[in-house]
Amino acid sequence: MTPSLFEMQREMRTRREAAVRRGVVAILDIGTSKVACLVLQFAPNVNAEPSMSEAVTVPTMGAFRVVGVGTTRSRGVRFGEIAVMDETERTIRTAVQRAQKMAGLRVDDVIVSFSGGRPRSYGLSGDINVENGEVTERDIGYAMAACEVPPYGDNRQPISAMPVSFTLDHQPGLSDPRGQVGNKLAVDMHMLTVNDTVVQNLLQCVKRCDLGLAGLSISSFASGLSSLVENEQELGAACIDMGAGSTGISVFIKKQLIYADAVRLGGDHITSDIRQGLQVDGTVAERIKTLHGGVVATGVDDREMIEVPNPMAQWEDERRHVSRSELIGVMRPRVEEILEEVRERLDASGFEYLPSQQIVLTGGTSQIQGIDELATRILGRRCRIGKPIRVMGLPQAATGPGFASAVGLALHASHPQDECWDFEMPADRIGTRKVRRAMRWFRNNW
Repeated sequence: MTPSLFEMQREMRTRREAAVRRGVVAILDIGTSKVACLVLQFAPNVNAEPSMSEAVTVPTMGAFRVVGVGTTRSRGVRFGEIAVMDETERTIRTAVQRAQKMAGLRVDDVIVSFSGGRPRSYGLSGDINVENGEVTERDIGYAMAACEVPPYGDNRQPISAMPVSFTLDHQPGLSDPRGQVGNKLAVDMHMLTVNDTVVQNLLQCVKRCDLGLAGLSISSFASGLSSLVENEQELGAACIDMGAGSTGISVFIKKQLIYADAVRLGGDHITSDIRQGLQVDGTVAERIKTLHGGVVATGVDDREMIEVPNPMAQWEDERRHVSRSELIGVMRPRVEEILEEVRERLDASGFEYLPSQQIVLTGGTSQIQGIDELATRILGRRCRIGKPIRVMGLPQAATGPGFASAVGLALHASHPQDECWDFEMPADRIGTRKVRRAMRWFRNNW
């Protein structure tokens, strides 16, 4: 694993654990169309006795309540990536301040999700001989350190490295081999990399907002956690997170992420097509898409007329009208293009070999009428619209598909999955001098 990232992730994990022990942490979902902030208040560990001095870690502090929600229109973000730093900073500050005001609490640490960065997935494997016959956390760390990491490029950073399954001697498919007896331990891992510049810009923007970064994740992974039911995550399913600037793809099996990718097309491109096709401005095009949009025509759509605002019109007969079937004719080609790109990514991921092949659509663009029917036709598998799991304290306005990634990140914060940096790693694989040199930027600028 890249030494700088290894240490940075451990710093974020420590910050996250401290924030949860204090009882308050914020979730920040930075999207192309909106920035959403959820303030989570964690309940004290009811199982722990007051006299215990042992620190309570994140996995034992799973009970939380949403006490504050703040959303605002996103500015300075394109394709899920920061394009204008000052505008994005103001947007984040606005969303966090609104959530803090609703919660009546101050937020110091945030866990961030983003949809850009051109994510790429890698499958890794490694094996070791168990030292004392019984598998310990140290053995797991050494097994993951034995994985051969392919050259993924100097301009990319791995932001996730999760063990998917273990094999102990000839017993495959183990999710947690700790405490079991065996001689040879093998691990299959999933590593996810993103563009390094995107991550650094995100780090810098959060720092400028006077916030501490307690975690980092891609939106499609978080959306899958909140919108896929337990059986779907276990048997195999894909989450298609259809945002404004990009469409994220995440594939799960045995409750683990095994593939992630993104298509740099989304709802903003559909809005742009409406703007050009109907000759209206962007605000009007977005409103028409939201109120009247669809992708599957019916017999009544020819007769359903939509008024197109015309600021120059002074008389009734000067007002413009288009039929809903015309609007569908403008929107459908772009939606088909997005879904065909998604199908290519799913085919490349080996999705067809999973025991179950359920597809769930999330994100604001998934609310376009008829998109699940069109997706079923193009992707060749049954699709449904996914809403995030209801969590305590979440307002009704934040329960739609557009909040799937924010809710999923909250669930991940309360029950984080194991990553390679959560375990003890061999010193010769980390390289103390290299860590010290590679961490210079993080320590000087964070």
